[in-house]
Amino acid sequence: MEFPYGISDFYKITKEGFFYVDRTDLIRQVEKVGSVLLFLRPRRFGKSLWLSTLENYYDVAKAEEFESLFGHLAIGQHPTPRHNTYLVMRWNFSSVDPNGSVPEIRRSLYDHINNCVADFATAYRGLLEHEITMKEDALASFQSALVATKLSPYRMYLLIDEYDNFAHAALTDDVRRYEALVRGEGLMRTLFKVVKDGTGGLGLDRVFITGVSPVAMSDITSSFNIAEDLYSRRDFSAMCGFTEEEVRTITQQVVAECGQPEERTEVLMETMRTFYNGYRFHPQEERMYNPTLVFYFLDNYQEECRPPRRLLDSNLAMDRGKLSYIAHLPHGKPLVVKALEGKDILIPELSNRFGVRDMLRLGEDTTAIASLLYYLGILTLEGEALTGELMLGIPNLVIRGLYAEQIRELLLPERGIHEVGQQAGRTLYVDGNPEPLCEFMERYIFPVFSNRDYYQANELTVKTAFLAFLFNDILYVMDSEPELKRGYADLTMIIRPDMRRFEILDILLEFKYLKLAELGKSGEEVRQMSRAELRELPQVQEKLAEAREQLKKYQGVLAEKYGEKLRLRTFALVSLGFERLVWEEIAAA
Repeated sequence: MEFPYGISDFYKITKEGFFYVDRTDLIRQVEKVGSVLLFLRPRRFGKSLWLSTLENYYDVAKAEEFESLFGHLAIGQHPTPRHNTYLVMRWNFSSVDPNGSVPEIRRSLYDHINNCVADFATAYRGLLEHEITMKEDALASFQSALVATKLSPYRMYLLIDEYDNFAHAALTDDVRRYEALVRGEGLMRTLFKVVKDGTGGLGLDRVFITGVSPVAMSDITSSFNIAEDLYSRRDFSAMCGFTEEEVRTITQQVVAECGQPEERTEVLMETMRTFYNGYRFHPQEERMYNPTLVFYFLDNYQEECRPPRRLLDSNLAMDRGKLSYIAHLPHGKPLVVKALEGKDILIPELSNRFGVRDMLRLGEDTTAIASLLYYLGILTLEGEALTGELMLGIPNLVIRGLYAEQIRELLLPERGIHEVGQQAGRTLYVDGNPEPLCEFMERYIFPVFSNRDYYQANELTVKTAFLAFLFNDILYVMDSEPELKRGYADLTMIIRPDMRRFEILDILLEFKYLKLAELGKSGEEVRQMSRAELRELPQVQEKLAEAREQLKKYQGVLAEKYGEKLRLRTFALVSLGFERLVWEEIAAA
């Protein structure tokens, strides 16, 4: 089995026999929805392949190849009358350089559009009687192509891939440059006005646009208010991405190719389910896998018949920049921290039209920012609350890793200190000694928290800081508050099945929090006491006893689940304000 990792060319995939999940039955439904459509999904989710599928289906120049390309697929069995009837032009804005000044971005965009118009003219030379005139102004070149199309027996189908790619890059770099692109006579506004005019009987019959978020489209709405939203409709929720059953089917084949027993499939499914599953695009529909991550995993697995060491594909690691941008927006930081803490984020509804000014507006409403996190794939739909609100949460473990990294950056911008903290974490899971990590937290992290943080603090605050510096998805399946038979442990670090060959430990942590007022001591007094003296305080002993009772129960559940392979070390940690930490190892039951 050959996986099309990094390949989004439908023609190449079909002709060369790459693996392909058939979604072509949706083409008929797409035609019925409207003639100008907008479809949004996170990066690397298969949007470009879908556009390539449409391109090959509608291209009049590929009519003779229809049977070889689509005969084995759902739409090939019952094609629509529109197949192979269009002159297709495709723009891909990920090819536009987002760096530099606005004039430099315009030049890059115009160069791209002119190249597309030139390719269009070459491809359909025999079908167009009127010559297309190329101009330095690419919009004039495009209008010339529309005129030539209108004077022919055909109509144009325009496909725009990653419409917001260069705009998003400008937004995260310089909001003023972004505003210059989308407002007034801005480049994007002018471009989409020309596209809109083209649909008014000037030869442009259909437009299909993909992107990541509706932000840029909202900011140019007055110039392009004709696009219908396809991305939030239930019947198109699975148009891109893989279902659980689809991933299981191809995993079974890869396992068979490796000559491994069938039960190995479930081990791999558990790993991919934890790290890659979790994206839900309608509250009543099933979760979807990111196809690029699945191909990355299985492509690597085919080579050595074991999972890749690093489970986050570097192609998706780029999303960390967008998360950093959001964390620095008004109310962005509390939202990021809340998500990593494992709390559901409640919003009345996903915003499907909101601009950058909505995100920058001060106030208590975080709907716009939470919605952007959803569109980026950094949050996903968890379902509907009993109050009717939508619940958003982190979709999977690779995305949780991006949050952990961002929390480290927010707490300690100096990267050199991060390494100190992660080395202290290593001492915990290699030697079973939490002392260096506690010292690190006391010295570097606790002083960072503001007075406001202090008054709202509890064990969640401390747990999140520990999670940020302990997070290691190369060696561990890490979970914050995993459900253990109706109880919830604060933090578990369970060794990945393929990493048990290394001499590391499974870790179970339970956190408790005591305000200094409950101790009747000042911060200075607490700082002067040894850890052993602090441990003997009655209030600390009470918290340790609570943690001990909970941990004994969790130990039993984990032992039952993992059996003899478990190398569990269990610790209770009590935070005394944001001054000191007391820990105690809890022996196995």
